[in-house]
Amino acid sequence: MFDTLSDKLQASLGDLRGRGILTEEDLSRAMREIRLALLEADVNFRVVKDFVARVRERSAGVEVTKSLTPGQQVVKIVHEELTAIMGQGGSRLAFAGRPPTVILLAGLQGSGKTTAAAKLALLLRKEGKAPALVAADLQRPAAIDQLEQLGKQIQIPVYLERDNRDPVAVVAKGLEQARTQGRDVAIVDTAGRLHIDEELMEQLAGIRKEARPHNVLLVLDAMTGQDAVAVAEAFAERVDFDGIVLTKLDGDARGGAALSVKAVTGKPIKLASTGEKLDQLEYFHPDRMASRILGMGDVLTLIEKA
Repeated sequence: MFDTLSDKLQASLGDLRGRGILTEEDLSRAMREIRLALLEADVNFRVVKDFVARVRERSAGVEVTKSLTPGQQVVKIVHEELTAIMGQGGSRLAFAGRPPTVILLAGLQGSGKTTAAAKLALLLRKEGKAPALVAADLQRPAAIDQLEQLGKQIQIPVYLERDNRDPVAVVAKGLEQARTQGRDVAIVDTAGRLHIDEELMEQLAGIRKEARPHNVLLVLDAMTGQDAVAVAEAFAERVDFDGIVLTKLDGDARGGAALSVKAVTGKPIKLASTGEKLDQLEYFHPDRMASRILGMGDVLTLIEKA
């Protein structure tokens, strides 16, 4: 996803890396190129404006240190600011002192919620947890079948009711079964719509009240770019979610959602999903992503020592 942005940012900073002296003209040209690269990557305009202003302010009059040239220090500053807009040190899930921990997944239809639920269950099992899945998406006819099949594939139990149209009741029974079976995590897959509406929000509010989740995660399709950011803003106004699961990061979108959503909503990206394989979900590490975008290599080694 970040290949084009990465190429452009590396080109913008390439001339600076080895320089022992930076002129105001050098810095201004680099800032213009960085600004254009971020805007072309569909990063939110306000985020770009603030990002460039912070980098410029921190880079002005930068001095040589023992391990870095001024050019390398500017790259270091860009790395730190990229990390900051994506969420600084990474954000983990919260786990209950008394199980089961309840994780509620929300989002629009088509964002990849159901697949993300199974991926998360598999990830947590690898960490030594005993997860269960609850099929509370009663809106999309195939959602129950999909989650059932995914559960069988990864050998994780799925609570479902085909004839019950009340998702709140399904969640209540699903959580009770998870407790009875000694499951320490229950992941609830909820319904989405093609757009945000009052019925969707009321349903989520009812499920949340019943489930009392320890984590509410908003699942966003990174391929939708700034639309994903708009969805996150709308959910932030109505649903107090804790963090974001960004799906389809292997797609050919420009990366704007990943670089904008934390800065716009204040909610961290907790998990990132790539591809359809169920083992392709991992915790999101902003510093690693920033390093990848900048292609830092040897410079990153110097930065870590500085």
